[in-house]
Amino acid sequence: MERSLTLLLFITLIGMPYTKAQTNDFGAWYELGAEKKISRNWNIGAETELRTRNNSRTLDRWSMGINAEYKLFKGLKVSAGYNFLYDNNVEEFDFKKDGLRPNKWTPSYWGVRHRFSVALTGSTTLGRLGISLRERWQYTYRPEVNGKKYDFDNETWTSIKGKGKNVLRSRLKIGYDFPHWKFDPIAGFEIFNDKNGIQKTRYQIGTEYKYQKHHVFSLGYYFQNVNENDDDGDLNSHIISVGYKYKF
Repeated sequence: MERSLTLLLFITLIGMPYTKAQTNDFGAWYELGAEKKISRNWNIGAETELRTRNNSRTLDRWSMGINAEYKLFKGLKVSAGYNFLYDNNVEEFDFKKDGLRPNKWTPSYWGVRHRFSVALTGSTTLGRLGISLRERWQYTYRPEVNGKKYDFDNETWTSIKGKGKNVLRSRLKIGYDFPHWKFDPIAGFEIFNDKNGIQKTRYQIGTEYKYQKHHVFSLGYYFQNVNENDDDGDLNSHIISVGYKYKF
């Protein structure tokens, strides 16, 4: 078995120069949600999402979540939510200090994460221009996964330890309401911060189309720029987002 794993490692290393050179990726996000206004100040919602990566050839993540939002007063809202994430984790190699001998290998696998979030959003309008600023704290926990990491020294499969992570997400969003035009433009900029500093930044342009009172369709483009201290395994990515939400 060790010979087979060593051969697999060698084949993968041959392909690494191409992989490293391909620093930009392309993916698609498909979103489906529902929202219910239960009182003057309270809204509740649910959503599900599917993401792809590797030039949209590989499923990256599936998720579903619930959330609640309360309007403190005009222009200021507080919200909280929970998301269940099912991730397709990328393959990883760990080498010894000499950089030549393999230490541990984790093949690609599907795993669960739990995410909790709290956010405060302020918004205002200047004529037909709408501006909002959202500060969101999120905590993501990945439970321990058994038998997914191979230890070359001991020739055994070991567990991937559980891990928790705190991130502060700051997002500025701007929209403009053109008269007699239903495809109003949206632009946004979001920064992801953790204890090591800025992880990544995300730029957004897009539009929403509201049909009657209940149906909201969205189409957007994101560019995600990942910093070196990001530990999620993400790449710089161009992303197309397509969404639909039903409002009760």
